Amino acid sequence: MIKFDKFTLENGLRFIVHRDETTPMAAVNILYNIGAKDENPEKTGFAHLFEHLMFGGSVNIPNYDAPLQRVGGDNNAWTNNDITNYYLTVPKDNLETAFWLESDRMLSLAFSEKSLEVQKNVVIEEFKQRYFNQPYGDVWLYLRPLAYKQHPYQWPTIGKSIDHIENASLEDVKSFFFHHYAPNNAVVVVSGNIEIEEVKALAQKWFAPIEKREIAEKAIPQESEQTEFRSMHLERDVPFDAIYMAFHMGKRLDEDFYIIDLISDILSNGQSSRIFQSLVKDQNLFSSIDAYLTGDFDPGLFLITGKLSDGVSMEEAEQAIWTELNKMKESKVSEYELQKVKNKIESSLVFSEISYLNKAMNLATYEILGDANIINTEVLLYRKVNIEDILNASAKLFRKENCSTLYYHSKK
Repeated sequence: MIKFDKFTLENGLRFIVHRDETTPMAAVNILYNIGAKDENPEKTGFAHLFEHLMFGGSVNIPNYDAPLQRVGGDNNAWTNNDITNYYLTVPKDNLETAFWLESDRMLSLAFSEKSLEVQKNVVIEEFKQRYFNQPYGDVWLYLRPLAYKQHPYQWPTIGKSIDHIENASLEDVKSFFFHHYAPNNAVVVVSGNIEIEEVKALAQKWFAPIEKREIAEKAIPQESEQTEFRSMHLERDVPFDAIYMAFHMGKRLDEDFYIIDLISDILSNGQSSRIFQSLVKDQNLFSSIDAYLTGDFDPGLFLITGKLSDGVSMEEAEQAIWTELNKMKESKVSEYELQKVKNKIESSLVFSEISYLNKAMNLATYEILGDANIINTEVLLYRKVNIEDILNASAKLFRKENCSTLYYHSKK
């Protein structure tokens, strides 16, 4: 059980405080409720661009990293389709430095044409490196719009196109910042050997003076149910053929999420899993294969991705996958098999709670989802899943008309 306290400033900024006496450090995690799905379809990649801009200097602090490093701190950030997360760690006695730094860049960045140009170039190079200059890198540029026709999950976090970043103006990024990076659109979690009253005092001193802002409305179009099989063929200069299968599923807090998460582990978690044993070890159809969930806040995807072994046809590989999926639909898993994956998930949840930084991140994410206390109750939702749940969810999930498949062919 992770104990925590909560309070909210008048400007709408929510705080969660978790005392961890096992560490001399403190983590400050600020999660903004803004991700790639909130972008203008004609101006994508802005959420990820801001992950870079936020380290380019604020109104009063030209260099974010220098003062943090002087007090023994470290920091990083990440963005996905739903949220943007910034985190730092400092010795607990230097907690105020963290509040000073984070409050100033929440107040306003030091917007300049020079800073914007530098970060645009960084993101453009990252785009090229990630999607164009590595094998299989462009998969998501094609698989997402194949699976999604209405929802903005149809583009990756880095954006649809390099052009959207190249054409971003200073006014564009200023507008994006002031309509999303606001105290009333964020959650701050402080975790470590700290006192709640100390955090309240620092919050009042550094964050309370920042005025709440008008948050851009989230008019997210919902995806219609997929009613027919979709497919696409690509040919690239890659060493092996590959196959990518995407099935629509529910959102992160749906009851079925926990059932389907267990299904993914039954299929591919470890060398004793079904598709590894059958398709890699026994039949040697794949050199590697995996099944996993995107875990999105809105209805997401269940993915099966695999690299084919030499000499194996795409048709043979695809049929072998469907054979394994049909087994999930037509025959019950054993109690032993189900309990094994439950144990693995429970142990991973427990281990994730050892780190004071992980706890800060998880508490922030659950709070944005609706309730930070989910961190203490989620394991119960996994425990209650039974064999019939697995069977029923598999039958609903693994339907041909619910599948979008990308066939990725090697030119060799």
